[in-house]
Amino acid sequence: MQDISGISAYLPLFIPIVLIQFGLQIAAIVNLIKRKKVRFNNKAIWAIIILLGGLVGPIIYFAARGDEY
Repeated sequence: MQDISGISAYLPLFIPIVLIQFGLQIAAIVNLIKRKKVRFNNKAIWAIIILLGGLVGPIIYFAARGDEY
C-alpha cells in the first residue's frame, strides 16, 4: 500500500496545474462556442481536442485557431 504522506507532499504542486488546465479548457470552449467559423470547419473535433487533450488541448486550439475568422 502506498504511503499517503508521499502523495500529500505533491498535492500543492498538483492543484495549480489542474486549475490552469480547467481554466484553459473553459476559456477555449467558450471561445469555440462564440466563433461562427473555426479552422478546418469542424467544431466537434475541436471540442474533443480541447476536452480530451488535457493541458495541451486548449493550447493547440489557441495556437491553431488563427485570426482569419
